[in-house]
Amino acid sequence: MIIRERYMDNIRDFIDKPVIKVITGMRRSGKSALLELTRQELLGMGKDPDHIIYINFESLRYDHLKEYKALYRNLIELEEKISGKLYILLDEIQEVDGWQQAINSLRVDIDCDIYVTGSNARLLSGELATLLAGRYVEIRVYPLDFKEYLEFSGTNEGEAELSIQENFSNYVRFGGLPGIHQMTWEESRIMQYLQDIYNSVLLKDVIARNNIRDTALLESIIRYLMDNIGNTFSAKTITDFLKSQGRKLSIETVYNYLKALESAFLIHKVVRFDIKGKKILETQEKYYLSDLGIRHAVMGYQDNDIAGVLENIVYQELLRRGYTVTIGKQGVAEVDFVADRLDERLYVQVCYILTPENTNREFAPLEAITDNYEKVVLSMDTLLHINRGGIRQKNIVDFLLEK
Repeated sequence: MIIRERYMDNIRDFIDKPVIKVITGMRRSGKSALLELTRQELLGMGKDPDHIIYINFESLRYDHLKEYKALYRNLIELEEKISGKLYILLDEIQEVDGWQQAINSLRVDIDCDIYVTGSNARLLSGELATLLAGRYVEIRVYPLDFKEYLEFSGTNEGEAELSIQENFSNYVRFGGLPGIHQMTWEESRIMQYLQDIYNSVLLKDVIARNNIRDTALLESIIRYLMDNIGNTFSAKTITDFLKSQGRKLSIETVYNYLKALESAFLIHKVVRFDIKGKKILETQEKYYLSDLGIRHAVMGYQDNDIAGVLENIVYQELLRRGYTVTIGKQGVAEVDFVADRLDERLYVQVCYILTPENTNREFAPLEAITDNYEKVVLSMDTLLHINRGGIRQKNIVDFLLEK
């Protein structure tokens, strides 16, 4: 099993610390594998195997524990039989009704170290936030970054060894869900696998969890988002578009569906930031996808929307590096990303290829910013090394492979 060090380094820091480790992310993004890697890490530290309790709530074997009192009683009984600290690893915890109460009581009543995974952002809202405020840490898991993709590439028997550029082309097309490297390396098989994941996320994490009845409307909204990567719009924009297609719906319905998709980690909403006024704007946001492979399985792959696809890849990479990301408004111009992390800030423009016609357009918004934070233009050019007034141009692949 390939160790995803970006996440395991984080998990190691919290082993045996008095906080609940909550590993979140989209279904099939690798949370279960990280939980297994955590189990192996604990064994490698010399922890007694009998003290490590692993439960996957997607298995019918544990169907009788999908109620918080039953789960609590089961673990309390185990603790009474075992002398010493329990390490409790619970996969897809959102399947347990009232799970927050069981976890909170276990934390108080026995000597234990708790790790849970979940495929819904609402794990960290409402009741959990109230019960466990200050007593949990979230570890957000994303599909493979490009460096991880290169580690996974070629691990499947039918997957050939490719150059970095060939691998990047596949990364753009097929996305970063780890499971694609377990498939027969054939486009139709991979796309079928991704389509099945998309259907599973919609059914289990969006439709069932939010009691959505108009699934056709939900899919229309998703397709609109997928078709408009890199474009600014609002819930009203979507409403007006769908009304023009003969659908009757309200802005509130669209907003609720967007929230449900966000909660399932299928999409990410990115708000606009007024750089000069230093405030968040409440209109005309962008949406990016957690995995581009799913988009291409649903919509098909088209070369003519490569600019938005590259934006999506860069946005995800900034999130993985721990940045909070907004879209920059600089007068009438737009800066693709304003990325903040502690006291750092990075301004990023993304384009496919720099040409004499568009170079000024890409650099000018950054040049208008008067602070001294780093500013960079990312493109697929391999021969250019522009440094214009301290604003550097970088190749996107090189940026993704930086340490």
